Amino acid sequence: MEFSNFIKLLRKHKYTLLLVPVFAAGLTYFMVRNQANKYSSKAKLATGIVDQTQKVLNDGGADEQESKISQEFSNLIEMLRSKKVLDQVSYKLILHDLQSKDPYVKPSPLLKQLNAQARRHAIQVFTDLYIKREALSLYDPDQNGLNKLLMSLHYDDQSLLNNFTIYRVQNSDYIEVQLESESAELSADAVNTLCNEFINYYTYLVKENQRKAVDFWTSLLHAKEDTLNKRSAALKAYKIRNHILNLNEKAKSIYGQMADFETRKEEVQKSIESTQAAIQNIDKQFDPTERKYFESSKMVISQQILTNRAQLEKVNETYVQSNFDPRYKRKVDSLTALVSSQIEKLSDKYVLNPLSSKQNLVDQKLSLQVQNQLARNSAKTIDMELLRLHNEFDGLVPHEGTIQALESAVSVASQEYLEVLQKYNQTNMVSKFSVQLRIIEVAEPGTPQPSKKMLMVIVGGLVSFVFCILVFFIIFFFDSTIKSSRELANRTKIAVLGHVNQLSNGTVDIQTLWGPGSLPKEQLEFKKLIHSLRFEIDNELLNNKTLLVNSVNKAEGKTFISINLAYAYLGINKRVLVIDGNFDEPGLTQFSGTDIFLEDLLAGTIAPQSLLNGSNIVFLGNRGGGRSLLEVSSEHKASEVLTQAKALFDVVIIETPSLDTLNKAKEWTAFADKVLTVFRAGHTVDHLYQDNMEYLKSLDGKFIGWILNSVPGDEPAKKKKTKAAKK
Repeated sequence: MEFSNFIKLLRKHKYTLLLVPVFAAGLTYFMVRNQANKYSSKAKLATGIVDQTQKVLNDGGADEQESKISQEFSNLIEMLRSKKVLDQVSYKLILHDLQSKDPYVKPSPLLKQLNAQARRHAIQVFTDLYIKREALSLYDPDQNGLNKLLMSLHYDDQSLLNNFTIYRVQNSDYIEVQLESESAELSADAVNTLCNEFINYYTYLVKENQRKAVDFWTSLLHAKEDTLNKRSAALKAYKIRNHILNLNEKAKSIYGQMADFETRKEEVQKSIESTQAAIQNIDKQFDPTERKYFESSKMVISQQILTNRAQLEKVNETYVQSNFDPRYKRKVDSLTALVSSQIEKLSDKYVLNPLSSKQNLVDQKLSLQVQNQLARNSAKTIDMELLRLHNEFDGLVPHEGTIQALESAVSVASQEYLEVLQKYNQTNMVSKFSVQLRIIEVAEPGTPQPSKKMLMVIVGGLVSFVFCILVFFIIFFFDSTIKSSRELANRTKIAVLGHVNQLSNGTVDIQTLWGPGSLPKEQLEFKKLIHSLRFEIDNELLNNKTLLVNSVNKAEGKTFISINLAYAYLGINKRVLVIDGNFDEPGLTQFSGTDIFLEDLLAGTIAPQSLLNGSNIVFLGNRGGGRSLLEVSSEHKASEVLTQAKALFDVVIIETPSLDTLNKAKEWTAFADKVLTVFRAGHTVDHLYQDNMEYLKSLDGKFIGWILNSVPGDEPAKKKKTKAAKK
């Protein structure tokens, strides 16, 4: 796609590009010639969104993102443009015109038709709707008629919305409202009414939302407070019911007692093992007879010692169970001293054999036995206390889980209550302040605006001109037809040997075209292009003589090209044989009117030498019948005849059927030295061309390229063949 082709398309439709804008400009002038003067008024609103001097609370307005600020301004502007607010303005304007002797605009025909009663009814309905902030119901015939009355005066919401201009002033805190109308008073009053109604409506919405928010947070605060109280009461009741004052401290105390008893148990166990080992060692040193004498001698004292030892065991057990109370420690020490004195008294008796030297061992054994028995009793008591403490500690575990769950619930409820309380306080405080939106610049009646009639006429002409350009560009952009050699080469990636221009006259006299006389510019250009094409073909043929001319589709112009190529070669004194190989549509035969037929030459009825009839150009026709070459003759015979023809002529041009006839066209390819394919300008390269291009490329150098036929316009002739554009 070349931009120059688009310029050619515009040149072709230059009168359209001239007449359409002129007509559009004239039509615009006719429509706006009686347009009345316009009066503009504007007011300015302060929103308090980005103006920190208007902030009541430090709510982080200065740190808000620009996107959020823009969104807030967009919401305010859309509310200004809403039907709810514009309806209020409509009611105020129509009520003014209905009640005043000096209306804003000229009364419409519909307004003039109202009698006094209808006028009073309209005033009453519009007043009620204004007070209730309701819209007209178009389903009600009466209110639908009142809506038509508004539309007749251009007081309806859509008409007002089209005339109002509402925008934020750059990045400031202000919104500007502007209106152009045919009345200065109407512009000013409409703008001020819109601003006041918007502030009233916005204030109503904000206060209503704040009231709902306060009510919501109040009910939610009471609900959270009740939840917190219930969960705190549940925790308190559980502790009272299970006699739990402080679970953590109690667990620490029990764990400390268990550790203390474990330490004492280890010490007692060591004492048991050490005394038992000492007793066993002493027993080994006693003779059995001596043992018997010794035990019988000390029976009474031993009995007393056993009694005191039993009492000592009971006191020691009580001492352990009391968690080693010092009061019991004195009793344990007293009984221990008594048992020791009795043991010493027992050792004073000379009941042993005077020859024996084991008196001290006996005393040691008795003392060790007392210590061992005392330690064993202490161990049992300590084990019982450890078991009791373990049971008591295990009993605290279920309480720990329940209390943690209850305390967690109380903590969550307390946090939720504090957050809701904070929201409630903040919402309640905000609801006490007034809305920050206010008018800082009141609209005043303005002066007439400069007329825009001429500007509208110019814009109308320019818009129509641009629209025409756009339409032609769309036509050009979606036009995939081939119009130039460069486009054909770029689209097919195959060389183009040349092109011939399109002749405006449907018929042309070949004798006149190639005769010695003068020619029109168009035919002269055509003749030059044929000469250029003949030169390019000569460069491709070199020492070859047979040129096959075909096309992909029918009606591409291959017959016309073949005839003119023959006359071009005749002009350089070449003997030319033109063979009509198209048995489907023998156009060459009909053009030349020849009585020499290919079938006779292939059948041997006539000799090849008979073709030399004294003329340098000979047309060899066929009788048609829709047959193919190999159906008329064998391959060997056809090759022999063509070889003889090449010996008699300098150039042999064969026109064949189009490639869409399949074998009828492809059978001729075997007998040709070079193949030239005709492409008619204005056609597109569709899938049929794609398939046949692959076939032409596969001819092992026989295919020399395209010739573009019937090119419109004035594409210049190229000195060299156009190559396919490389990617």
